[in-house]
Amino acid sequence: MRAAGTERVELVSQAPLIAVVDDDEAIRTSLEALIRSLGHRVASFDSAAAFLASEVSDGADCLISDVQMPGLSGFDIQQALGERGVPTPVILITAFDDARARARGLDLGATCFLKKPFSGDSIIGCLETALAPRAKSPDA
Repeated sequence: MRAAGTERVELVSQAPLIAVVDDDEAIRTSLEALIRSLGHRVASFDSAAAFLASEVSDGADCLISDVQMPGLSGFDIQQALGERGVPTPVILITAFDDARARARGLDLGATCFLKKPFSGDSIIGCLETALAPRAKSPDA
């Protein structure tokens, strides 16, 4: 028989891991709180380079990334994951929404493209869409 604490650790380890990449600390902190409140694990990064250099980049269940950041962009992350063959669903967020950027993100395979400021409900809906295939998987 397992101790109650052990079962909880196993359940927590089964929770989806959401990576957040944004150079704006306030956005990262807000998203971290929201994601945790949904029962998911979260790992956040202040740059695309930091995310791509981490182990999380090959194992996140979903990525939420700002489009425009110093250095590499959210599009660069999408391309790098594609080149690595990592099928992580991507939610792009940006303060500078325009039709060309939206089209590029969606063409690269983004699950959602949200303009800042966005509502908690809109990011939750995007997370549900991004994680839906995982929920149906027998390995989840």
